[in-house]
Amino acid sequence: MNPIRLLLADDHLMITEALASRLSAVPGIWVAGRCAATDPNLFAIVKGVRPDVIAIEAEPFGGGIGEIIERLTALSPEARVVILSADRNVAHAVAAARAGAAAWVAKEQDAAEFESVIRGVCSGRSWYPPDMLGEILRTLRADASRDGTDLDALSSRETEVLRAMMTGRRGRQIASDLHISADTVRTHTQNIYAKLEVHSRLEAVSVARSAGLEPPDGSGGS
Repeated sequence: MNPIRLLLADDHLMITEALASRLSAVPGIWVAGRCAATDPNLFAIVKGVRPDVIAIEAEPFGGGIGEIIERLTALSPEARVVILSADRNVAHAVAAARAGAAAWVAKEQDAAEFESVIRGVCSGRSWYPPDMLGEILRTLRADASRDGTDLDALSSRETEVLRAMMTGRRGRQIASDLHISADTVRTHTQNIYAKLEVHSRLEAVSVARSAGLEPPDGSGGS
């Protein structure tokens, strides 16, 4: 049986070294890579390592953690994302859950707990702190209560832009793929936000997923 390939991404070098040292003695888990969460080559490292689990620190990204998770899952759809954090901001945990993070692990947890989470997410399980779980579930239920009519107001081109956003592509990439200008993509994006009554890319993608919209074929989006 192949070991679980783990990538540790944390700006605190001592944390990654300590975890890597602890997990090196654990059967069935291989620390295949280590880097800073803010490493400019993070996405290239993910592509090269091909991890089963990406454990990434939340603090450097704040409320933008959801967009980072979306980009990671678009790049490596089979990988499970586990958030390592000392952050107790439940809004950030909600953003992570919306974007598809499988778990949120407090940094004060011991390595044995972290090991259990790694194995659990690879078996299709999720783990979030109990004191955060109520708000996360309430928010996700509210998201799920939206129906497909939210997307009815979008033009065909706006729907194309929204589907491209679901793959993690940014403005210039979308413009190139759809053979339109970056300014036109910005205009469509603003229209999408207004029509869906959202304020960010993350919220727009969440609405799209809740409504059953699929990313472009072959994109690897999730």
